[in-house]
Amino acid sequence: MNKFLQRSEEKEIMDDLACSGIEVVQTLKELRTINKLLGGNKVTISGLELLMNSSKKDSYTLADLGCGGGDMAIHIKKWANKNRIKLNILGVDANPNIIEFARERVKEENLAIDFVEGNVFSPDFLEDSVDIQTCTLFTHHFTSEELVEILKNLKCQTKVGFVINDLHRHFLAYYSIKWLTQLFSKSEMVKNDAPVSVLRSFKKADWQNILNASGIEKYKITWHWAFRWQVICWIG
Repeated sequence: MNKFLQRSEEKEIMDDLACSGIEVVQTLKELRTINKLLGGNKVTISGLELLMNSSKKDSYTLADLGCGGGDMAIHIKKWANKNRIKLNILGVDANPNIIEFARERVKEENLAIDFVEGNVFSPDFLEDSVDIQTCTLFTHHFTSEELVEILKNLKCQTKVGFVINDLHRHFLAYYSIKWLTQLFSKSEMVKNDAPVSVLRSFKKADWQNILNASGIEKYKITWHWAFRWQVICWIG
């Protein structure tokens, strides 16, 4: 069977919420580089611009789900500061060790970003609803059935909308990242998880089915280089 036809449910090493230590730190550093070089940051930012242009608020609150080491939250905060956008950011991750790493990174950057440990399967995973939520390389960690549940919870906790930035399941993406990480990565976690992530990721029809099952009516799905899907959902 063609392994690219359907989403894989193979687990990644990083799915272990107890993982910690030097290997995780090295993995987070390499993921930061991969996301920057392959255009991943732009996918999230351009989605935020569309949401904000449609809402025209004076200030925003944002929750970055599956925030990892805080890279995207930091990138968003710097972008907001540069463009004089009033934006309060909360990073959310289920791994307490990674949350601590993110907090240390933000101290180094001298930015005002809060981080909390949170379970997105809980309808009240946030104490208060926010204007916007972002998910970058986060949604592929879950089955399609789990994502329906998560998106329903996001709808209840979001006032304006959310931006999803995740991978396109494609043979070129799979073999390219497998080859690149084998050659250049110093992290066994990255070498294992990067190609598995592609197998767990999405084709456009997957997103259409997940969003429709979640009851989300207004959304936009666009493809971006390198092998990224941008999914923008309007709630308010």
